Amino acid sequence: MSTAPPALLAGLIDDAAVFPPGNAPLDVAVERHRGHREAAYAGLVGPLLVPASDVGALLDVGGAGGGAPLQVGLIARPGVDPSVVMSALRRLSGEESVEAVGAELGWFPGWRDLPVDRLPLTLEIPRGADRDRALEDVRAGVDEAGHVVQAKFRTGATPTWEWPDEVELAAFVHDCARLGVPFKLTGGLHHAVRADHDGDPQHGVLNVLLAVHAAAHDGALMSVESVLAQRDPHLLTAAVLDLDDAAATRVRSLLTAYGCCEVTDPIGELDALGILDLDDLDHPLDEENPS
Repeated sequence: MSTAPPALLAGLIDDAAVFPPGNAPLDVAVERHRGHREAAYAGLVGPLLVPASDVGALLDVGGAGGGAPLQVGLIARPGVDPSVVMSALRRLSGEESVEAVGAELGWFPGWRDLPVDRLPLTLEIPRGADRDRALEDVRAGVDEAGHVVQAKFRTGATPTWEWPDEVELAAFVHDCARLGVPFKLTGGLHHAVRADHDGDPQHGVLNVLLAVHAAAHDGALMSVESVLAQRDPHLLTAAVLDLDDAAATRVRSLLTAYGCCEVTDPIGELDALGILDLDDLDHPLDEENPS
């Protein structure tokens, strides 16, 4: 059976189990994450995302399983003082049971001064007057020696963040492709295909992958919007299966990952659509994909 190029899916889904709407207790999230790392779909799963403020509790449970260090991304929502992230990194320094592989926080002009020693940074782009400034600043950082940085955009609604429609998300994807800015997404990408769930609109993983491809391929904003609005799973599946290795690699050079509170939900849907085959993962996915 034909499936999507492995490079398209490798390390695509970061494990955000402790965040809404999943809200798993930290010890449960760690135990489940270790299970994901042993499953047939392990190559699709990135690090466990953990609030930077919870690093003390993380150390209490993170070493319980033994074996390889637990790889985590430290998360601070926009508005949280960056010192919280720095404190968490200092706390993890020298720890053998837990390894920070990245940090995510809201964009602010002084991010270059953070003492992170080339730890990959993901900076959440705001709406409003600072949106373009922030994205251009991240683009400049990508080109500068000494920084490993990417942008981040929220695709799901929160009490303080309205759901971004196809026009807004397309503009972000289009601008990142135009500027050459790698990015990750967070929130709301629980399903393979664009649809309404429990009365709420949600973007689809396949839509997003193909939107990035459209933005990188021909750069037409209307094409990106159209792909994001497509709700036919058969059309989306056929388009994804038509991507070759080079196209998949190009897509993932821009979209590095996205966070999901239950990684098995989109994985199960991708399997059902034939995008991957969980019963026949006879080759490991390329886990060297940037994330």
